[in-house]
Amino acid sequence: MVLRRRLQGRVRLTNHDRWFFVQLYRWFPSISSVLSIVRPETLVRWHRTGFRCYWRWKSRSSGGRPQIDTELRVLIRRSSIENPLWGAPRIHGEPLKLGFEVAQSSVAKYMIRRRRPPSQGWRTFLRSHAPDIAAMDLYVVPTIGFELLYALVIVRLDRRTLVWINVTAHPTAEWVARQITKAFPWDEAPRYLIRDHDRIYGSVVTRRMRAMGIRDRPTAPAPP
Repeated sequence: MVLRRRLQGRVRLTNHDRWFFVQLYRWFPSISSVLSIVRPETLVRWHRTGFRCYWRWKSRSSGGRPQIDTELRVLIRRSSIENPLWGAPRIHGEPLKLGFEVAQSSVAKYMIRRRRPPSQGWRTFLRSHAPDIAAMDLYVVPTIGFELLYALVIVRLDRRTLVWINVTAHPTAEWVARQITKAFPWDEAPRYLIRDHDRIYGSVVTRRMRAMGIRDRPTAPAPP
């Protein structure tokens, strides 16, 4: 009230002032009901802006491979169309002869995708063996204090029932192996366990699944 009597018009706040109010709101959320300098929705908007800035900083580009020129992509595509029997190693040699520095994996990425003979895909596999399949995934849970927690979820695919869930701040392969043991008693383990290619699933996890009679099934980069 003293501040409003001294100032004429709207209160001008700096970024340091906003940071102070956001920290105060984190420690005492009930302060939003007694604030008179700023509206509660304004304070919540500042907090969300802080989240966006934080994740924008976390998601910033750290370099990596340079992009392939359009001319080279057209050449790879044309070579795969005109030579349907050539694979990625054969087509990879053609740009190298012309002086293009490109990896074989990049060549395989830009080749024409042709239909292959019908075989059992993921949909058929899941439909045929759903009662014997479980799936697990480790995902990140951000907290209000910008900290990261890791949650491991295991589900059965036949009825989509949640079998196990646990959270940790420091995941390791040993921790994941213990969660699998707790989720499935030795006489109720599934036949297949689907997972992605996260590095957390190391040799300790695969050995534990093998000992329990579970067949490890990592998914492809883009499964259905």
